[in-house]
Amino acid sequence: MAAALDKRLPVSAAGKEFLRKAFPDHWSFLLGEITLYSLLVLVVTGVFLTFFFHPGMTEQPYTGSYVPLQGVMTSEAYVSVLHISFDVRGGLLVRQVHHWGALVFVAAIGVHLLRIFFTGAFRRPREVNWTIGVTLFLLALLEGFCGYSLPDDLLSGTGLRTTQGIMLSIPIVGTYLTFFVFGGEFPGHDIIPRLYVAHILLLPGLLLALVVVHLAFVIYHKHTQWALPGRTNRNVVGKPFFLQYTAKSVGLLFAVAGVLTLMSALMQINPVWEFGPYRPDHVSIDAQPDWYVGFLEGALRLMPGVETDVAGHTVVWNVLLPGVVLPTALFLVLYGYPYFERWVTGPLPEQHLCDRPRNQPTRTALGAAAVSAYAVLLMAGGQDVFVRVFGIRLEVLTYSFRTALFVVPFVAYHATKRACLGLQAADRRRLLEGRAATEVRRTAEGGYQGAKTLLPAAEVYRILVRDEPRPRTHGTEAWRWFHKHRIRNALSRWYFGKRVELPVTEGQRQRIEAVRAAPGAEEADGT
Repeated sequence: MAAALDKRLPVSAAGKEFLRKAFPDHWSFLLGEITLYSLLVLVVTGVFLTFFFHPGMTEQPYTGSYVPLQGVMTSEAYVSVLHISFDVRGGLLVRQVHHWGALVFVAAIGVHLLRIFFTGAFRRPREVNWTIGVTLFLLALLEGFCGYSLPDDLLSGTGLRTTQGIMLSIPIVGTYLTFFVFGGEFPGHDIIPRLYVAHILLLPGLLLALVVVHLAFVIYHKHTQWALPGRTNRNVVGKPFFLQYTAKSVGLLFAVAGVLTLMSALMQINPVWEFGPYRPDHVSIDAQPDWYVGFLEGALRLMPGVETDVAGHTVVWNVLLPGVVLPTALFLVLYGYPYFERWVTGPLPEQHLCDRPRNQPTRTALGAAAVSAYAVLLMAGGQDVFVRVFGIRLEVLTYSFRTALFVVPFVAYHATKRACLGLQAADRRRLLEGRAATEVRRTAEGGYQGAKTLLPAAEVYRILVRDEPRPRTHGTEAWRWFHKHRIRNALSRWYFGKRVELPVTEGQRQRIEAVRAAPGAEEADGT
């Protein structure tokens, strides 16, 4: 049978080539695998939960085993969640594994994207795969929100109400869009069934399809790798997929599943029976979403109340800007950043070696500023917790967070850029002076000084082999009557203008050029 299949399909040749494919061995590359295995845990636990969940909005008195809520009017969705938690064997554990898995899944995607961003792994030819990764991040957020809203408890109902308010803030089409999504007035009887279909069918299908495409691009383009002796821009050095890398990857799968199960057994999350069913008159400022949309909560709380009447339409800026414009701008920046960097860099060959973040100070500083802004918004989303724990007045805390939202990213940007340049200067000093040895030598003058030893070849290689794009000047030469591309060239000077030059001999420069040569380029003689 195997021979017959091999005659008709290239199973043997393709299988042998794939099983021997090299995967670089570095801990940072496992972040993507944690994302994949969290998704597998979500699929397995989600299938179990679908057997017992009923996405109905019809209200009825609760008659289940949780005594404090008996006789309270609850929806079918809420009753089924209580049934899973208290009556289904292992149901509460599976529920919590599913919830913790969702939080880890989104976090792993976010950290994985940060790793790719800071190391420059989104550059040519991986721009399309970066776009797919950002789309996976967006779909994961939507998938998490849909699952978060299904229990129809007080917390999830408050989130749905906030979502409705954000949709209503969209000028002109907001009312129509809200009626279309909710099937009428809030909350209606359609929103939970619709979210359920999206949560178990539409979004998972898109996620799994894009994961397959994403992995196919990873295999086709090969992994990026850190610059070490023997690793160039034209090869991949690592462990073969089978058996070494497969064994480690399977071990990581069991580790991820085990940690999620341990977290779910020891740390309670989303106790819907404590929140109770959704009632508008019970909503308070204590209602907070999961962390991945906490930045929206913080932005809504920090935005001052501003409204404008335009042609008979009221534009509610304090909801529109943080709830619609901010997330839209965030994903537009994520989608467009690789193309922006390529625009200010100019045409470059394929890049398969990772950047050390210190060697791209502007990119690293921009990433640090963005992360700090997100942290400020996330903390602002829990301002009521700070008020209760530390006894700070809410008004003082609000104005402090508003100030921090502009000051902290500014400080983070400049501090990170200076730190990157300082680390480059430290690399230069180590190349010139070596590193301290474990002995002391006596000088000719009778004094004592610490001995120095030359850096190992691998360390020198890692420092010297770096991408060094220069600021663009094309179109602004002195002999031109009209200087075009001035904006692009100015951005290029800002982006690449500052760096610490390293002491490189002519022979080392030739070897570096050979290492960084594009795939397909012939190596220089003698390298």
